[in-house]
Amino acid sequence: MMKHIFRACSIALTALAFFVLATWLVCGPALAEKRVALVIGNSAYKNTLRLTNPVNDAALVGDMFKKAGFDAVDVKTDLNASEMRRMLREFAGRVRDADMAVIYYAGHGIELDGNNYLIPTDAMLETDGDVLDETVALDRALFAVEPAKRLRLVILDACRDNPFSKTMKRMVASRAIGRGLAKVEPTSPNTMIAFAAKAGSTASDGDSRNSPFATALVEHLPKPGLDLRKAFGFVRDDVLKNTGSRQEPYVYGSLGGDDVPLVPAKPVAVAGPQANPQDSVRRDYELALQAGLREAWEAFLQTYPDGFYANLARVQLKKIAAEEERTAATEKARQAEQEKVKLAAERAHKAELEKAAAAAKAAEDARIAAEKQKQIEQAKADAAERERKIAEAAAAKALAEKQAAEKVKAELAARQAAEKTEQAAKSAADRQLPEAEQKVAALSPAPASTLSAADLTKSVQSELRRVGCLTSAVEGEWNSAAQRSLTLFNKYAGTQFDVKLASVDALDALKARPGRVCPLVCNFGFKADGDQCVKITCRAGYRLGDDNECEKVSEKKPVATREDTRKRDQSRKEAETAAPKSEASGQIICRSGVCRPVAKGCRIVRDPTPGGAGMGQAEVCN
Repeated sequence: MMKHIFRACSIALTALAFFVLATWLVCGPALAEKRVALVIGNSAYKNTLRLTNPVNDAALVGDMFKKAGFDAVDVKTDLNASEMRRMLREFAGRVRDADMAVIYYAGHGIELDGNNYLIPTDAMLETDGDVLDETVALDRALFAVEPAKRLRLVILDACRDNPFSKTMKRMVASRAIGRGLAKVEPTSPNTMIAFAAKAGSTASDGDSRNSPFATALVEHLPKPGLDLRKAFGFVRDDVLKNTGSRQEPYVYGSLGGDDVPLVPAKPVAVAGPQANPQDSVRRDYELALQAGLREAWEAFLQTYPDGFYANLARVQLKKIAAEEERTAATEKARQAEQEKVKLAAERAHKAELEKAAAAAKAAEDARIAAEKQKQIEQAKADAAERERKIAEAAAAKALAEKQAAEKVKAELAARQAAEKTEQAAKSAADRQLPEAEQKVAALSPAPASTLSAADLTKSVQSELRRVGCLTSAVEGEWNSAAQRSLTLFNKYAGTQFDVKLASVDALDALKARPGRVCPLVCNFGFKADGDQCVKITCRAGYRLGDDNECEKVSEKKPVATREDTRKRDQSRKEAETAAPKSEASGQIICRSGVCRPVAKGCRIVRDPTPGGAGMGQAEVCN
């Protein structure tokens, strides 16, 4: 019977696991981002010149969104004013639960007093006042995409010449009607507005089936993983090239620091996790643990007699055995108590009652011992279960870290390969440009990503000097000093750029730093004060020491000069050669062979007579 119970439990748990897995598989795709798009193309204008390409452009762009996997794509052509307002209202309802919303409009547009309007096919603009009644304001399109959570994008291929400007009467003479569309500054975050031509200029409808702007859009926007800002940069380059630099697309608004592709990047092929042979053992162990029966653990040990989980299963068996012993001891004690009551009721002999009481006491002692043993085995089983969970968590963490490292490595390799491919393609395209187009391209401002190697090196060196990491002059050569300065930037900014070359990523990271990054290092005798080195001045009695700090000056005995030494030697010689002074009688002076005592108050000196040899004696008195 126990085997049947274990089999039923196993079947129920397996079914539950399959149910959870199926639920995850069904609900998983719902977590992906929802993307919706509205495409409008107006060509058949009733009261002004017809346009050829907007309908074709709308079909081309709408097909691009469908192939890009958008959840909902509405393509509408030749709409009048009421139809345009109704489509924008319905589209706003679909945007409420969307992450990304895009509106593409191709047709006529007009700018009035700094505001932009989209012109329906039935508009009759006889005066400037009719613009407010018969057109659709661009703000109405921005309002429709407002609920999107991650990206709000409006693309306008409507920068053509105003067809009503020649016939439109102005109700107010000072009211301005511009050429093309006016500059727009979106107030909502994560909002971009792309013009086919920048503010104040007009766009070309094109000589082929589609406009140059629409052709470039479908070429670059659906590239998987390509950030929209870079994609519109490529669109700009293509349109400039195809129109002879007469038309320059422009983008207004801003996005955050993360890449925002229109089409998500394809998942990088990463080697899948290796099947863990212990997974099946762990699942069977957990099933047996939930059943909690001796038969379940015995069946588990028959299948897996050795290993970590087998040892855990034996601990669980000991726990069950202790419980069975406790139950048996409890039952035996109950029966002994009943026997004691029975013997007392039958007035058994005293010996038999004492024997029954002893048996009952022994049974109770056995029950208590069995209860203690069960508690011990329960504690061991709990400890073993905790160790199992810790070991499984450690293994899962190690596997996740390994997979994350492999994923990061693969993404880095894919990004480097993509950058090399993009640079090679750009170089090939530049070589194929005619000389005239190369001159025009040289006169037009180039984006940061197309800088030459020398300009990029100078830009990176200039930024390194600005943040205090480079002290040498800015040169066009990436030398050892520049490499050392980028190494210092990596150290103090916490980045890991390759110091062997100057890169656009390093330039962007340097520009993002508002102030000094590397600490200021001053020469000996100077100290750092903010961003400048100032000279160290010591107070009286102190001087600058070898450690660039002020220290007290020690007192030293004066050293005799050479002149002092010479005077002291001369005095010593004169004292040695001079005759001793005598102020009393007793001295004898000899002259011309006659000697006599020196008179009192006189003394003997060398003979000062001119012409003498200086060796004679003379008596001098006060």
